[in-house]
Amino acid sequence: MTSDGLAVQTSGPVAPRGQRLSRRARRAVDVPDLVARARDGEARAVARLVSLVEDASPVLREVAAALAPHTGHAQVLGLTGSPGVGKSTTTTALVRALRAAGKRVGVLAVDPSSPFSGGALLGDRVRMQDHAGDPGVYIRSMASRGHLGGLAWATPQALRVLDAAGCDVVLVETVGVGQSELEIASLADTTLVLVAPGMGDGIQAAKAGILEVADVFVVNKADRDGADSTVRDLRYMQSLGGRHAGPGAWRPPICRTVASRDEGIDRVLERIEEHRRWLAETGEGARRRAERAAREIEAIALAGLRARMGEVRGSAALAALAGEVVAGETDPYRAADRLLAQL
Repeated sequence: MTSDGLAVQTSGPVAPRGQRLSRRARRAVDVPDLVARARDGEARAVARLVSLVEDASPVLREVAAALAPHTGHAQVLGLTGSPGVGKSTTTTALVRALRAAGKRVGVLAVDPSSPFSGGALLGDRVRMQDHAGDPGVYIRSMASRGHLGGLAWATPQALRVLDAAGCDVVLVETVGVGQSELEIASLADTTLVLVAPGMGDGIQAAKAGILEVADVFVVNKADRDGADSTVRDLRYMQSLGGRHAGPGAWRPPICRTVASRDEGIDRVLERIEEHRRWLAETGEGARRRAERAAREIEAIALAGLRARMGEVRGSAALAALAGEVVAGETDPYRAADRLLAQL
């Protein structure tokens, strides 16, 4: 299987890994053709573009330039929550409801990485087989590859691919979050935080910071004992204030669902639509998208800086600056400023 999930037939002896990678790197990529076919809804072209993004291909800049005029239309929904609350089941139910409404849907499911292969475990593809044959749904599992924040590093660029490919809604499902893995709030237009009865008390919810990132709370598995207590905990925590407490601020609604039976999903979509209208009326949506673009630019710039730093590591210039610091002729901060100036 390739990284885009397509089966590949091979013949003859298998080349060594390094040789296979070099052959792949030499293979010509017709970026304009790929983008045109992706915009026509061809799943193979979309998969290839996402693979180029994940592999940090040398043509990535060309891909980004070709996609740029066609992006900015998709509504981005983020789903996050602790492991076991039903994120994949809820994602599947949301996709089903959105397709019933005639929407084209993309799903980026960020899976934990295998410690052995580095690839995604593809658990979400196993759970989303109901949509596997639907041409109006594109599902892609992405490996987090050790990146903290609940997302893969390539998620923003992969999101642009699905946006340009004509998806009306893109669902981004994170790995199970902890107390620092909350990047989804900076990526999505609307962030759904899923909780479930028996998955921890309100104090734990506050520690994890979910009250700060949620635009809609979803109490899943609401048919279980303790659902009422979970809703009360969330309402109490909301009463303590935070970024949702000011005049005109959005107060995250709390929806009860049983995603395995599609119960409550319509109400969740209603609340998402209400939040979309609020974003448009207040200008918050434009602000969030501008902030998202700024973060993406910053991340790309930092990646480029790290690459340049890798080039100077062990260089004569760095060695000379280190010698001056050791001799007391300068301090590390001035030395760093001089090194940056050279870059």
